[in-house]
Amino acid sequence: MEDLCASGAGVTDETVDERSASAKADDPATIVYTSGTTGRPKGCVLTHRSFFAECGNVVERLKPLFRTGECSVLLFLPAAHVFGRLVEVASVMAPIKLGCVPDIKNLTDELASFRPTMVLGVPRVFEKVYNSARAKAQADGKGKIFDKAADTAIAYSRAIGTPQGPSFGLKLKHKVFDKLVYSKLRAVLGGRGEYAISGGAPLGERLGHFFRGIGFTVLEGYGLTESCAATAFNPWNRQKIGTVGQPLPGSVVRIADDGEVLLHGEHLFSGYWNNESATVEALTDGWFHTGDIGTLDEDGYLAITGRKKEIIVTAGGKNVAPAVIEDRIRAHALVAECMVVGDGRPFVGALVTLDEEFLGRWAAENGKPAGSTATVLREDPELLAVVQQAVNDGNAAVSKAESVRKFRVLAAQFTEEAGHITPSLKLKRNVVAKDFADEIEALYRG
Repeated sequence: MEDLCASGAGVTDETVDERSASAKADDPATIVYTSGTTGRPKGCVLTHRSFFAECGNVVERLKPLFRTGECSVLLFLPAAHVFGRLVEVASVMAPIKLGCVPDIKNLTDELASFRPTMVLGVPRVFEKVYNSARAKAQADGKGKIFDKAADTAIAYSRAIGTPQGPSFGLKLKHKVFDKLVYSKLRAVLGGRGEYAISGGAPLGERLGHFFRGIGFTVLEGYGLTESCAATAFNPWNRQKIGTVGQPLPGSVVRIADDGEVLLHGEHLFSGYWNNESATVEALTDGWFHTGDIGTLDEDGYLAITGRKKEIIVTAGGKNVAPAVIEDRIRAHALVAECMVVGDGRPFVGALVTLDEEFLGRWAAENGKPAGSTATVLREDPELLAVVQQAVNDGNAAVSKAESVRKFRVLAAQFTEEAGHITPSLKLKRNVVAKDFADEIEALYRG
């Protein structure tokens, strides 16, 4: 990330005022680099106009979440990520109180300390909140109560979207579980929040309904670095779970003949820094080619189904969008990361890494030796059976030809340091495929 702003020793208030006054709407405000999931990161030149159009519309669309003097937001994304930058600027524009957390390992403590009215994060954050709460309930002998409460929350949220609404019996069960379970979960989330914003990957319909059902609505949006973060967002009062919402005012979304999502509007970047050929390739007559595949429904809500460059074509000619299966497998508490493979292969397979925190709990609860690691347990039949359940859940969302036939549990983790994932937890598939080539070969051996 490169900021084009006044900085350094000797800069006076007068100098800052002069430079601010001289800035034009179409002057560069910042350069934010793409995550580089499919190649070398590119610097997106975002102008003052981009941020003004973007942040002004976000604050207006989500006005109840940006009430001056009342609201606060806790940010789990780095400022180098455009989504984190958007929320920083929007918080100053509103203005509301902003807190930043560099690591989600101490998530519960940070939420309890800051007590935000709104939380911002990627799906993995919300998956961890759910999985941690469920694991604690199981450890306390209240696992069955938690599962019943979760099912009730999901059913209640689904019923909200129907003309008849929740039944009397469902309302009664929901009220009981609100006292027993939901209020305690909201307390873990800080006790003051009603909303969260999630981006970067699909949250999953089940988790979306779960959080709305407990009274903590997670609003999903969609955008890229090139669109100054969000280009579509779920309205706070007209949420449609399973979609990334409607285009923000001034943003236009179009679906090309091949299913690619195209964007237009003042929020778009002006080009890639020192990369004219990439700019020409990405921008055509003012329309930005996102590389994402999606659909628009009759109400203008956008759903993202995958990325063009990530589509896997099996030896049998079947096109597979890996994100759909991966997101569902990754939602399991024992799974840290999942990458679907199978390009040019006879069937679809997957590489799975284990969540170190939950692996320790699972091992203790299932009588495994103390201190057992992924290296020790990756071939354990009981653990493989649990991972198979997660894979089965992922397969339930796709056709038989697209389903994962075999998987390998890895001893190692996908890490940012090794270049396997980005700071926003997106997979760099080419790096993972190279570093774990032997594991992929083992899936298809024989």
